[in-house]
Amino acid sequence: MRNLIYHAVKPLLDHFHVSLEPRVFASQVKDFIKKLHPKESIKPLIRLGPDGDGGYLLPDDMEGIVACFSPGVDVESRFELQLAERGMPVFLADYSVTQPKHSHPLFHFSKKYLGAIDHGIYMSMDRWLTESLPEDNSSDLLLQMDIEGFEYETIFSMSQQLLNRFRIIVIEFHSFDRMFEKQFFRNLNRAFEKLLINHSIVHIHPNNLEKPVVIKGIDIPPYIEFTLVRNDRVKTDVFAKPGKHKLDQDNVPSRTVVLSDVWYHS
Repeated sequence: MRNLIYHAVKPLLDHFHVSLEPRVFASQVKDFIKKLHPKESIKPLIRLGPDGDGGYLLPDDMEGIVACFSPGVDVESRFELQLAERGMPVFLADYSVTQPKHSHPLFHFSKKYLGAIDHGIYMSMDRWLTESLPEDNSSDLLLQMDIEGFEYETIFSMSQQLLNRFRIIVIEFHSFDRMFEKQFFRNLNRAFEKLLINHSIVHIHPNNLEKPVVIKGIDIPPYIEFTLVRNDRVKTDVFAKPGKHKLDQDNVPSRTVVLSDVWYHS
């Protein structure tokens, strides 16, 4: 009977964005956010890419990184172009486009989506890297990933050995505003648990494409860009200063979003 009632009312609940999922306590969310408080990078942060959307902050610590892997091309690739202009090979992947908007001799494009499986139009990170750098299994790499929600399964399916090779990781996480849903919160928490085994967050930036939601007094942007650095390149005992970095720019110029103090160590 309970299942019959659920399936009867679910379309109505979906229409009004109401969920029957078990909820997460505010204290759990606050404890999780504490894990995300950015640390201070040993090297200063620089901005690569365009003004606005598609530009990211990362440490000026790229000497010795042999390649960048950048799944999620869409219509903007100036971040990758600036890396290639520095002499870094860049491997790009996205099934939704024919080729990157910009071109460079050091660009290597795969028309596939990144995910958890190796089949058809999908490929895993481990396979992509093995096929791209077949004779290199130890050099440092850079990862920049914006793949519209597939970041979770990609992180779960990636071997820890490969993950540890990325000196710098830049990821846009999607659906953060669902963190009060129990199942999603579990996946979100586990994704960051894996990332934070050997990396630390050094920068967070809310994508202001949508306004933050406020749940139980906590402001939560639906999309957040994170820059992580492997722990041998970061001051793990020093927290970054709260507030907007001087190099940050709004993804959408018409709306400014600044994270509240709950997202920073006080």
